[in-house]
Amino acid sequence: MIRNPILPGFNPDPSICRVGEDYYIATSTFEWFPGVQIHHSRDLANWTLVRRPLERKSQLDMRGNPDSCGIWAPCLSYADGLFYLVYTDVKRLDGNFKDAHNYIVTAENIEGEWSDPVYVNSSGFDPSLFHDEDGKKWFLNMQWNHRTESYGGAPKTPAFDGILLQEWDTATGKLIGPVKNIFAGSALGLVEGPHLFKRNGWYYLTTAEGGTGYDHAVTMARSRTIDGPYEMHPDTHLITSKDHPEAALQRAGHGQYVETPEGEAYHTHLCGRPLAPKRRCTLGRETALQKCVWRDDWLYLAHGGVVPAVEVEAPAGADTVAKTARIETAFDGPQLPADFQWLRTPEPERIFSLAERPGFLRLLGRESIGSWFEQALVARRQEHHAFRAEAVVEFSPETYQQAAGLTHYYNRHKFHAVAVTLHEQLGRVITLFSCPGDYPHSRMIFPVGSGEAVAEGPVHLALEVKDNDLQFFQRSSPGGNWQPFGPVLDAGVISDEGGRGEHGSFTGAFTGMFAFDITGRATPADFAMFAYEPL
Repeated sequence: MIRNPILPGFNPDPSICRVGEDYYIATSTFEWFPGVQIHHSRDLANWTLVRRPLERKSQLDMRGNPDSCGIWAPCLSYADGLFYLVYTDVKRLDGNFKDAHNYIVTAENIEGEWSDPVYVNSSGFDPSLFHDEDGKKWFLNMQWNHRTESYGGAPKTPAFDGILLQEWDTATGKLIGPVKNIFAGSALGLVEGPHLFKRNGWYYLTTAEGGTGYDHAVTMARSRTIDGPYEMHPDTHLITSKDHPEAALQRAGHGQYVETPEGEAYHTHLCGRPLAPKRRCTLGRETALQKCVWRDDWLYLAHGGVVPAVEVEAPAGADTVAKTARIETAFDGPQLPADFQWLRTPEPERIFSLAERPGFLRLLGRESIGSWFEQALVARRQEHHAFRAEAVVEFSPETYQQAAGLTHYYNRHKFHAVAVTLHEQLGRVITLFSCPGDYPHSRMIFPVGSGEAVAEGPVHLALEVKDNDLQFFQRSSPGGNWQPFGPVLDAGVISDEGGRGEHGSFTGAFTGMFAFDITGRATPADFAMFAYEPL
């Protein structure tokens, strides 16, 4: 069986592509750098991260992008001996405008170097590229209508002004011919995330609708001609949990169709797993996969209905391998391990180094935690509702304007952190920073006042998250006892629904190491190890 989600933690908007017997899924990364996650599988059940292709300044620079902007909804495809990756770089979230710029990059080898981007358009987000049987290529994206009140985490249907179609000319690297609005969506509204495929003479269009919260859905339509008109699926929606609050996989929508070499049908979708009592999805939007069947040239879930299943039948030979072991990183190699990312900047040498002090991850203190420009924060996804993270840091602050430590992080409005810093009377101390989602003021609280004095030398920090609760720990030596530090904090606020609530933000929770030095002196903090362990 395939057990969902197949990509746990922050992995939304899954675009799936098969090349021979290899499957690839591309997911959104928003403001996290490098851009786009590509996972690989041979059996649809077990997936491995193999590439983040947007890795150079010439490809992507997100400094200044607000939270939940950056790389939205990539589309991965293969044709003519090339992989094509289409994506949006969104420069604005709140307000009537989005400033969403769409690009295409290509590569002969998915794990190799990808091209610099070719600009396509800016009329809306969620682009995709369809390769037709006659050799023509077609570019799709939703059209954004700024003349509405759709802003501030409150999406309105009129802003989602249908799906645009235009031919893409690879020879000139430009859109050609007329632009046509081919699909207005269903009565559910908020149409986005278009993907086209062709089967038995029909063009099939799947879209995401209902917003990326609890009314999300995969809507399906078909036409004999690529530019429509499109007739709606008999059930309108192929996948949705919007009328089933009891379902384990909520917020189901936005995905893509794929067939196995034997012709078996599957469809990806994003989902969320809310925690009681506030229904907050602390792991963000994750990727799931559903087995489907064809009846009367329409696609249906194999198990019936429209509600996604946690377990679905896998292709023959698949055997799901659980990943439950502790992962301990010693930073003794030349490259940052694949689990880790950082925020926005294409100049990582300004925020961290693995070479300046071999065997350590050196963070160079830059702007404050939560900065939209240059923040020294290196973190990995939270993939379990209960987990423990540990880090060992060596840091000698000279002022309270310098700090380094361990964080549970979502964005600048939603994070908890334990840090080594300096107090004028106490000397070097451990203290807590916490911003519990009180948008728009981003007010940070200090639950333990001035902090607790700590002797010179390495400081061992840890945090444990158990569903909605977070507890920090510290100890002064490797063999010492871990001591709780500070009060139990609300881990549930580190979620899509935390702060201003549903649709206010839509990335996911990370845990990792940070340093800031708002004096401008870039004081280094050296991390000897980082560990992540499911509980």
